[in-house]
Amino acid sequence: MILLISDLHLEEERPDITRAFLDLLAGPARQAQALYILGDFFEVWIGDDAMSPFQASICAALRQLSDAGTRIFLMHGNRDFMIGRRFCKAAGCTLLNDPTVVALNGQPVLLMHGDSLCTRDVGYQKMRRLLRNPLSLFILRHLPLKTRQKLARRLRNESQAKTRMKANDIVDVTPEEVPRIMRAFGVRTLIHGHTHRPAIHKLQIDEHTGQRIVLGDWDRQGWVLQADGQEFALHTLDFSAQTPLRLACQ
Repeated sequence: MILLISDLHLEEERPDITRAFLDLLAGPARQAQALYILGDFFEVWIGDDAMSPFQASICAALRQLSDAGTRIFLMHGNRDFMIGRRFCKAAGCTLLNDPTVVALNGQPVLLMHGDSLCTRDVGYQKMRRLLRNPLSLFILRHLPLKTRQKLARRLRNESQAKTRMKANDIVDVTPEEVPRIMRAFGVRTLIHGHTHRPAIHKLQIDEHTGQRIVLGDWDRQGWVLQADGQEFALHTLDFSAQTPLRLACQ
């Protein structure tokens, strides 16, 4: 069994999400061969050198899962693209490129965070290219901590304000971009997060059938995709449940 999650946006202000995630690590994830986290794991990340006690506790929990035998793979999102190798080494996880092809259920599967698929959001894509540039990352990581904190707050506030003003089709994936990138990587299954619109979409790619699986964000409930060697199943997690955590199929 392999589990995939995305868009937890972990922060101290949401202890319900944190508790549900830790329950996942202590429960179903212990039975999994691997756990894939496809971006926006933290609500904000301004550098491995600025890890808060809360973030350090999450790092330690990941390490416990890794030490127990579950492989952990982490991909950058638009909120936490400054997570570096120091954190990954401490957490016992492997940092993945976006996009990456892996073998799941006996087939090649393309994994992405999903923000690069929203090509109609031209302004965001320009900002993304600027911030992900290696020179920009080097400069950002060497700014004083207080400067990074102020910059992160400003970018977060601006992003939230702009997103509220944009049409739904602008902030969702571009339909034509999905088959294009799946053809480019030679896959029939694409898994991503970012849009907060969990679903399994059936696709027609040339003469082949395919699917795009969208992971949900963790807000009112959690979302976990399970690959059991034969099929993919999208599950929900009930944050309010007082019983041991179980995966409920959608």
